[in-house]
Amino acid sequence: MRRLFWLLLVLAIAIGVSLLAGQNTGYVLVKTPTYRLETSLNFLIVLITLSFIFLHLALRLFHYTRNLPATVRVYKEHLRKKAGHQALIDSLHALVEGRYDLAEKTASKALDYGEDAGLTALIGARAAHKLRHKTRRDYFLSEAERLAPKAAVARLLTQAEMLLDDQQYQLALTILQRLAAIEPHYQPALLMELKIQTRLKNWDRVLTILKSLEKTDVIEVLKIKEIRLQAHQALIKRYAHDLASLTAYWKKLGEEDQFNERLVLTAVPLLIEAGAHDEAARIVEMNLTKHWSSALVRLLGNCMTSAPTKQLQQAEYWLMNHPNDADLLETLGKLCVRLKLWGKAESYYEASLSLEPSATRHLALAGLLEKKGQLTAANQHYRASTNFIADLH
Repeated sequence: MRRLFWLLLVLAIAIGVSLLAGQNTGYVLVKTPTYRLETSLNFLIVLITLSFIFLHLALRLFHYTRNLPATVRVYKEHLRKKAGHQALIDSLHALVEGRYDLAEKTASKALDYGEDAGLTALIGARAAHKLRHKTRRDYFLSEAERLAPKAAVARLLTQAEMLLDDQQYQLALTILQRLAAIEPHYQPALLMELKIQTRLKNWDRVLTILKSLEKTDVIEVLKIKEIRLQAHQALIKRYAHDLASLTAYWKKLGEEDQFNERLVLTAVPLLIEAGAHDEAARIVEMNLTKHWSSALVRLLGNCMTSAPTKQLQQAEYWLMNHPNDADLLETLGKLCVRLKLWGKAESYYEASLSLEPSATRHLALAGLLEKKGQLTAANQHYRASTNFIADLH
């Protein structure tokens, strides 16, 4: 539509000019001492117009010729950027598609074109790492450092991740320390360090990192709790032969951790082994009051406290709410044996066997009957325990 409008406008101007020229009868006289030139006014107007057009075109050609080298350079630069950008896009596609060989080649090509050196070099490094070309990977990383020094965060994080994959944990930690100096409390770096410190079993540092990460949403709450439990379990075991340190560490734990069954089952046997029976019993009884657990009841039977009568009374109180708990009945039998209440002990052992037979309960009852001089009955339970073990195998 626009072309048609301009065509009509040009035709209208041409027709108008031709009509005016047809009615114009004027002439122009140019006289010199030697020559006399006479021409029509229309011809002079056309000559001036053509001269102006020619001069304009000549000047444009001169300007274009003078700027031709710069124009060529700009055009070549445009082609180079276009090719580099396309190579970068191709390398990204190849990387996410798992075509690591192609990704490395196109990234190298884009790097030669100078297309975003920081990003391109890291793509090449990731592709080379996947192909286990460590020399090429290190080359790309060095190029990233040389050509894009300001993009240090991405480069250091990528390098640490690759060292983690190679199980070079100490080198990875060194890189993360450099990253922390640039970007303190950087969450992706903290997550990576958490993995490394967990594998190195540096549990004190693991707990410190978890304290920083639990304020964010970068890691699930359940996963934080699980890792924290692993750390506490490992640290509790570390103090297995140091009762003072073990007791101090347990007291430093939060209430939630002190009532966690896994940690209780880890700490109490160590306390019993170290001779801290009263402390072990206190921990078990506190946990049983809050939540019932047969595994904790079994631990209670191993706690030889300084107040066995009180311990027995507490266990008998629990029996009113848990009359069919075989582990509780067995524990009551053990407590009665310590207090030399042979009759009650025998009753509790028999009750536990009737609910849930086991080799250990047969052996416990056999030992009690042997102490009472009932050798025949004791031998029957010894044989029953042997048969029970044989049946299991």
